[in-house]
Amino acid sequence: MGSSRVKKLAVAVLLFCGIVRAQSTDTDYRVYTEHPRLFLQARKLRMLKREKDRQALRWQQFDTLMTGKAQMPEQGFALALYSQVSGESGFCDEAVRWAQGTGADLRQLALVFDWCQPSLSTEASEAMASRLERSIAAAATTPGVPAMRDRVLAAIALGERVPAESERILETAVETWWRGVIAPAIGNQRDALTGDEMPALFEILHAVRDNFGIDLRESIPGYFRDLPLQRLLSYYPSSYSASENEYHIPALKGGGEPDLRRAALFRAADLSLVAYDPNSKESQFLLGWLMRDPFLMRSSFGIPYEFLWANPYMPGLSYYHAPLVQHDSRVGRLFLRSSWDEDATWLGYFDGELQVFAKDGLKLIRQQPASKPIRLGDVAVVMASGASPIQLDGMDVRAIYLLGLRPGAVYEIRGANGGATRETADNGGIVALTIQPETRRPLRIRELTGSRKRGDVTLP
Repeated sequence: MGSSRVKKLAVAVLLFCGIVRAQSTDTDYRVYTEHPRLFLQARKLRMLKREKDRQALRWQQFDTLMTGKAQMPEQGFALALYSQVSGESGFCDEAVRWAQGTGADLRQLALVFDWCQPSLSTEASEAMASRLERSIAAAATTPGVPAMRDRVLAAIALGERVPAESERILETAVETWWRGVIAPAIGNQRDALTGDEMPALFEILHAVRDNFGIDLRESIPGYFRDLPLQRLLSYYPSSYSASENEYHIPALKGGGEPDLRRAALFRAADLSLVAYDPNSKESQFLLGWLMRDPFLMRSSFGIPYEFLWANPYMPGLSYYHAPLVQHDSRVGRLFLRSSWDEDATWLGYFDGELQVFAKDGLKLIRQQPASKPIRLGDVAVVMASGASPIQLDGMDVRAIYLLGLRPGAVYEIRGANGGATRETADNGGIVALTIQPETRRPLRIRELTGSRKRGDVTLP
């Protein structure tokens, strides 16, 4: 089941839950925390104010844009955040006026309502709360992670005003949507989340943990354990120089021109991911990659995210010690690179497409003869047709990845010496092989007709 089918299933479940109340759980989803309750917990807010006091680089850039009256693409978010950290209530007054306009989206409305409570008159507070309630109702059946994020943030912001409705929304989000649809889909090796949904997902994770002490990652720990390295290796190796800063460009199916807004959101998601769990080794590698000054987001769109989520007190580990290969067998993705230098060769296989980024730029590999593997370091990759032998003579490789196979099919891999193994292609049609010295010779691959393997059972 692909991502779109999982989302349709999620919508159907949520529609059903609009009629039938989600089953009761032992968890209390009533909101008891004080404002600000979204992202700016006391410890976090103290750190951000410390950054202001020491005139850190991120604060200086944020302050310059805000005091210079720059046009911020996410005006409510930027104004309310700046007011919370600077202590200048006038910026919250401006955020409230912005929120009363016609262009305010649900997420930013929730942030302004939560962060600017001291600046809200009774009348303004009631008006904004009513607008939030109407916006939640209007978006009740909108599919996707960003829409769910918006409803979760709004429900938490409104917690004490509409406690029963807030509790219902949050219980549905955690118990029905996450634990009932998304986490099981990922656990069953379905591509239920995309890289573009990570900014919204981690805002949900932060908000739920901050207010209820629930770590949603516990439903699928293996997925989140591997996620930092998957994110790290999914960027093209060469950076992109823009007028404001350098950007890492995340891989995109079909290639195309760099999308700097998408690159900024990917970086924001990575910073948020590391802020959620800064202590794992995988997160530390990603943090070391992120915390380089040339890549600090200085644009009016990026700087609020940069300031909110970056933690300069944790420099991270050198990414030069991170693995160069990441194979996600759950959904069938493969990323690898020859080194961590900017002129490295990079290969990505995702959504059924093979991309190679080298010195001459990005190439989409439509069809690669099975007799010509692509080698990166001690790893070889080949689009296996299943007919031609795979030539490994003279290639000192420790592993080979066979791509383009039939997902779930069982294949016989036979060496020239007569030895054979059976391997099952993952959900992306990838078979990973460890190559022993005695097998560095032509290999043949043959699909076992009519067989598909599910778990430990081969079905005819």
